[in-house]
Amino acid sequence: MSSYIIEGGRKLEGETYVSGSKNASLPIIAATILNTGITRLYNVPNIHDTQMMFEILKKLGCKVKQNNGKIIVDSNEIKSHEIPNDLMRQMRSSVIMVGAMLR
Repeated sequence: MSSYIIEGGRKLEGETYVSGSKNASLPIIAATILNTGITRLYNVPNIHDTQMMFEILKKLGCKVKQNNGKIIVDSNEIKSHEIPNDLMRQMRSSVIMVGAMLR
């Protein structure tokens, strides 16, 4: 385990960027179908699993716009409650969609 040892009498200050978490983002993305309307998400990581979730949302009838980590999901017109098998197979965590789809 690494550690930082800070010596001296000066104040420690600075800035750092904290990237979005896949494990936090996926359930939140799934929950967007519970909101019949517009949902805005920020700091969503651009990784395979989040992209697959967006593809699933699109197949269900949602409109998804992405721009530099900002995601806008419009779930006003959900037309289906079936997730295509090929998308389900691409990510194990797609099972988190089940709870939201049972609404």
